[in-house]
Amino acid sequence: MFDLLSMDFIQNALIAAVLVAVACGVMGTYVVVNRLVSLSGGVAHASFGGVGLACFIGFSPMLGALGFALACAMLMGVLTWRDRKHADTFIGIIWAAGMALGVILTDLTPGYSGEMMSFLFGNLLTVPTELLWWMGALLVFILASVSICYRNFLSISYDPEFARVRGIPVLNYYMLLIALIALTVVIAVQAVGMILVIALLTIPAYIAECYAKNLLQMMVISVAVSLVLVVLGLLVACQMNFVVGPTIIAGGVVLYLLNFIVKKIVKK
Repeated sequence: MFDLLSMDFIQNALIAAVLVAVACGVMGTYVVVNRLVSLSGGVAHASFGGVGLACFIGFSPMLGALGFALACAMLMGVLTWRDRKHADTFIGIIWAAGMALGVILTDLTPGYSGEMMSFLFGNLLTVPTELLWWMGALLVFILASVSICYRNFLSISYDPEFARVRGIPVLNYYMLLIALIALTVVIAVQAVGMILVIALLTIPAYIAECYAKNLLQMMVISVAVSLVLVVLGLLVACQMNFVVGPTIIAGGVVLYLLNFIVKKIVKK
C-alpha cells in the first residue's frame, strides 16, 4: 500500500479523488434536494458531444466538455423552467443529441477511441498535474459560489414561491445552480466517467439526507461519504487491478444497500 502511495500518478489520483468527492458531496446535495437527478444525468451525457467536438477540431477535450456541459445545462434549465410538464422530454432529447454528436465526431477522428473510453468510464490513474489545476480552480469557484449564495439557494430549494415573494430572482439562482452542477459533472468525469457520474452525485447525498437535520449538515455528511467512496474505491481498484470508476460506484451501491437495510431494521 505504501509503495503505491509513493508513486506520482497515485498521488495525482488521490488529489483528484478528493477534489471530485468535495464537489460531488456539495453539489449532489442540491441535486437531491431539488430533484434534479435527470437533469444532471442529461448534462453529463450531453457533454460527450463537447469531447467529440474538441477532438475533431483539435483542442482540449476538457475545455470541450466544459463548454458543452454549460451550454446544454443552460438550454435544459430554460426549457424545463418554461415547460415543466415536458421537462423529461427536453432533457432526453438533449441527452441523446449530445451523445450522438460525440460518437459521430469520434468516429470521424482517427486514433481517439481509447481516450473516449476514459471519458465514458473515467480513469483517475491517468490524471495529469495540469488537469489537477483545472479541477482545483473549478472547485474553488463552485465552493465560493455556494458560500456566497447559500441562503438564496436554500430558499429556492425548499420554498421557491416564498423566495419570489421576498424579491429573490428565483430563475437567475436556478440557472446558476444548474451551471454549478454542470461544472461538477466536468470535474467528476475524471473519476467515474460520464456514464456513472450521476451515481456519485446522488448516492452520497441521499445517504446524507437520511441523517442530516439541515442542508449544511447534509452537505458535510455527503462530502464525508463521497471521500470514503472515492478514496477507498481508488485504493481497492489499484490493489485488485480493477477499473477505478466502476469500483467506486459499486462501493456506493453496496453502501446504499447497507443504509437501506439499517433503516428498515431501525424502523421495525
